[in-house]
Amino acid sequence: MSGTVRLTLVSHAMTAAMSAGRFPIDEALNGLGHRQVIGAADVERLRKRLQVLIDEDLENDDPRRAQDRWMVLNVMLRDPEFMELLVNPALRSAVDAVLGDTSILYAFVTSSMPPTGTNYSHRVHVDSQRVIPGYPTNLGVIVAFDDFTDDNGATYFLPGSFASERVPTDEEFMANAVRAYPRAGDAIIFNARTWHLGGNNVTGSPRHAVTMNYVRSYMRQHFDFPRMIDPADAATIISSVHGSYEGCTSIRMYGKRGQRMDKKRKGEKEERADVCCG
Repeated sequence: MSGTVRLTLVSHAMTAAMSAGRFPIDEALNGLGHRQVIGAADVERLRKRLQVLIDEDLENDDPRRAQDRWMVLNVMLRDPEFMELLVNPALRSAVDAVLGDTSILYAFVTSSMPPTGTNYSHRVHVDSQRVIPGYPTNLGVIVAFDDFTDDNGATYFLPGSFASERVPTDEEFMANAVRAYPRAGDAIIFNARTWHLGGNNVTGSPRHAVTMNYVRSYMRQHFDFPRMIDPADAATIISSVHGSYEGCTSIRMYGKRGQRMDKKRKGEKEERADVCCG
């Protein structure tokens, strides 16, 4: 991937692992908390391909999916080029620092805001229902394809809320939330238990982004990706990025050594998350 842009760390949503410095160790964070990730040319290419998928959905509108308009589910299956983000070294090392190197993909959706509108993320919510002190189970990754602004629906986060079992009222949330302003190509990494809300886009242009949710290896995925994905597509994309293909482990559809990791640990219950970040 050509060029570089930035990875933004949402400090109030960071886990203890991130705060302790076990975040991508290839370079030090600068004063703004940014890290280089992907190139502007790739951002523009993926942005255009994302709009094509959205247009296809809008042309074949299904009333049963009204709340999901402008949100493409399983985007990497609709267009394998989005698999590039699943093998991005900076993003993978960020996830590994918190969840370990056996973490797997729970969901991969687009989180674009339509012109003069919003999407299903426009409500106070979390992407993980489980609270275990000091033990995050889900990590959210939002990759922006446009600059986030107040006018186009920048996401609100409630600082420190990932550690609380209490559900904030809408009034409490709005009084204390802060907004994240990634630039096109930046990624926001956050504890998926953090209460957040997608904003409202009052501009005449769409604001594009994608969201990935990663979970512990014993947790159930939103869809059965290993059986849904075409191995040939995975091989082609990974080879183009890395020059080789060593099975599905590098995109974490499976656990280590290609093993399926869909069995829960003894005594652990499966968790389903609600992924719709704005």
